[in-house]
Amino acid sequence: MEASRSLYLSMGTVNTHLTRIRAKYTAVGRTAPTKATLLVRALQDGFIDIDDL
Repeated sequence: MEASRSLYLSMGTVNTHLTRIRAKYTAVGRTAPTKATLLVRALQDGFIDIDDL
């Protein structure tokens, strides 16, 4: 919810992006079924830093 507000996006748009990101991880054999798992993947892949949290 906070992401959608700060980026001026609807929740539907945010959920669509999350679904697409999950599909990409699944396609390479690294499933991310939860938001927590997506956070871990983003940290592992260097998309965000622990200090950004």
